[in-house]
Amino acid sequence: MNQEFYKELLDSLTDGVYFVNLEKQVTFWNKAAERLSGYTAKEIVGKSCADNILRHVDDEGVQLCLHGCPLAATMEDGDLREAHVYMHHKFGHRVPIFVRTSPMRDESGKIVGAVEVFTDNSKNLDIIKEMESLRKEVLTDQLTGIGNRRYADITLDRLDSSMRDSGVPFGVVFADIDHFKEINDRWGHRVGDQVIAMVAKTLKTVLRPLDVACRWGGEEFVILIPNITHDGLVVVTERLRMLVAESWVDYENARIAVTASFGGAISKEGELAMAVVDRADRQLYLSKEAGRDCVHIAGENISSR
Repeated sequence: MNQEFYKELLDSLTDGVYFVNLEKQVTFWNKAAERLSGYTAKEIVGKSCADNILRHVDDEGVQLCLHGCPLAATMEDGDLREAHVYMHHKFGHRVPIFVRTSPMRDESGKIVGAVEVFTDNSKNLDIIKEMESLRKEVLTDQLTGIGNRRYADITLDRLDSSMRDSGVPFGVVFADIDHFKEINDRWGHRVGDQVIAMVAKTLKTVLRPLDVACRWGGEEFVILIPNITHDGLVVVTERLRMLVAESWVDYENARIAVTASFGGAISKEGELAMAVVDRADRQLYLSKEAGRDCVHIAGENISSR
């Protein structure tokens, strides 16, 4: 079979294919490569890919032709490589592609160049983005933008596993907006939603990056805090209570004051996550019984206000 047969065979592929020699000069450029890049074979063949004509970059914008070129690495060590990169299209835009590189050898087995096969990755990226969007939607409370009950359950499972594996304790804190029914009855559900969103934002902005605030349901929130001591949980929870009490919602000519009751507990060795949740929930009940706008943490005999 002659070279023309193999050329026609490669031109029939839907994947882009091109060859380079050891000087990184492009020696072959198939029809799919023309379609995906906008460059014809006449514009590419004979040019050096080191001239950065295709300008492959990674997700962080690093130009791979200058640093970390898969083709160059493959010609160096003979290993096959795969990568998700972005190619510069002739018309100026970036095209996400999935590339695979392999060495080209002569009859003696000596590397004489490399071949890159690349596929349009746009649809795959769209699917990934859609899945991420759906995942976020499924795990996010739409009113507040923080995690929902399902996300709280997932986080609890993760903290529980970490506790069992490494013995690192975690804290569970419940927060319940005080007199929320009265707010709804007097000002309406729209204002009630504003109050819930305001409290959620307050909780989220105070916490550390690894701490998680979720809407447990209605006007109740749960805060999950990894790697914290009992005394630390008392300090954090009191700070949350104080900042909520210093917040408000403006509606028409009125300023609506908001407070919340808090109850928390620290995980114990061998204790199931839901047992920690139950203990924290009992502490929340004690805060409500004590007059609201206060903190009760399991192991503490006093509340703070």
